[in-house]
Amino acid sequence: MLERVITRPDNYEPFLLSQGIRFGNLLFISGQAGAADDGKIVAGGFLAQGEQAFANLRRALEAGGSSLNDVIKVTIFVTDMAHFEDVVALRRRFFSPPYPADTIAEIKALYDPRAMIEIEAVAAVRQPKGR
Repeated sequence: MLERVITRPDNYEPFLLSQGIRFGNLLFISGQAGAADDGKIVAGGFLAQGEQAFANLRRALEAGGSSLNDVIKVTIFVTDMAHFEDVVALRRRFFSPPYPADTIAEIKALYDPRAMIEIEAVAAVRQPKGR
């Protein structure tokens, strides 16, 4: 059975997207960008956006009964691969060994022209919901 993950605020709902979908003990989290609760991309450059994207990822994972420690696979999209070392620094800050499998890809653009990073993830759910 598919279960929708919802966070508040849910900036994804107007676009007919789910923050995430839980299926059994797996959680699939939609791409999380560096947007604040108001849906606007945060100021401060790549690292500020990256920190916000990871905070949004953490919130979505927790809403689905998981955590950053339970991420199995992460895909990180950046609009400029010159930020690769910043991505490594963010991974070091937010993940711990064993580090999740990872794909980092440079893409032309994200949903907002100001967005520079977006992170999607697959994670394990260790506890059944309600426990």
